[in-house]
Amino acid sequence: QVQVVESGGGLVQAGGSLRLSCAASGSISSMNTMGWFRQTPGKEREFVATTVWSSGNIYYAYYADFVKGRFTISRDNAKNTVYLRMSSLKPEDTAMYYCAVSRKESRLVKEYNYWGQGTQVTVSS
Repeated sequence: QVQVVESGGGLVQAGGSLRLSCAASGSISSMNTMGWFRQTPGKEREFVATTVWSSGNIYYAYYADFVKGRFTISRDNAKNTVYLRMSSLKPEDTAMYYCAVSRKESRLVKEYNYWGQGTQVTVSS
């Protein structure tokens, strides 16, 4: 069993910053990929960013086009934790943000095996 727990959401003004954290625990030795998705009511969950572990502390990071240059994903393998630093936030970034883990290198929701409960990010204009 795998547990995924997010934290760090909240209310921020446009142009501000937030950092989300996600810790995974349990049987995660085969879960090389840890990433973030987001969802707003009535819309499908969408990919934000992900990390794919390579070896040691080396990992690869991938981003959705709409967050490039504004969001930074990072990973601490020793703690099985991934972070999402969000800067220059816009009202359209308002969403529930979900952390997920996967055995595969993927941007697809269906490829992720375990999900957290989500953390709400609200950006006011």
